[in-house]
Amino acid sequence: MTGLRRAISGHTRVVGVVGDPVRHSLSPTLHNAAFAASGLDWAYVAFPVVTGQALPALMAMRVLGIDGFSVTMPHKTEMLAGCDSASDDSVKLGSINTIVRNSDDSLHGESTDGPGFIDALVAAGVDPVGMDCLILGAGGAGRAVILALARAGVRRIVVVNRSAERAAGAAALAPNIAVVGSADAGDSCSLIVNATPQGMGDSSALPIDLSRLGPGQVVNDLVYHPLETPLLRAAAAAGARPLGGLGPGSVASWS
Repeated sequence: MTGLRRAISGHTRVVGVVGDPVRHSLSPTLHNAAFAASGLDWAYVAFPVVTGQALPALMAMRVLGIDGFSVTMPHKTEMLAGCDSASDDSVKLGSINTIVRNSDDSLHGESTDGPGFIDALVAAGVDPVGMDCLILGAGGAGRAVILALARAGVRRIVVVNRSAERAAGAAALAPNIAVVGSADAGDSCSLIVNATPQGMGDSSALPIDLSRLGPGQVVNDLVYHPLETPLLRAAAAAGARPLGGLGPGSVASWS
């Protein structure tokens, strides 16, 4: 790359990320760099879609010929309902993070959150087999993490969520492994995952006592804006290992 923007033409294929908020997303930077490196005439942009407008956004996808969406909060469940087809895991999770427009304008939904999470753990040198895990959150991301960890061979998963009903639904994805509990269970867990947007700037919003973190624990915050969240700062200060939302090396100053 020479520093000049790649030319956009009438043949450029458009994809993007939808969410609310979404302007902070790094997805356009990452995807456009990949398109440029691959020599593809594609462009990836951020589409702010306010809560409640997920289905009209899918209609626009067809009308405007947008080839794909990455889906983030709060649309992962609602947009699944607007797809013509979806993977088995997406149906099981009740959420998606990817939509592809097929040649016949039908929309297919997929969830890659879980496999991506496990890949990031393994790349960071963390083997989840036999681990006791605490998951904060039972939304789309939390549910994907729970299912993926159960398949990866963890020993126990404790699910914490403001809604006990949602926590129970998420725990049901991993019968005999996942249970509903409180954040106090984190004392005995070697892996703690924040799968909520809480704590982006205020650690008091997190349902966990940060003073109880300690050595021997891996603390993974799926939030990546800011890169160094209050949870990760507290984990590092307590001697735990912090892992950021961008995977290995995303908190390089603490590695």
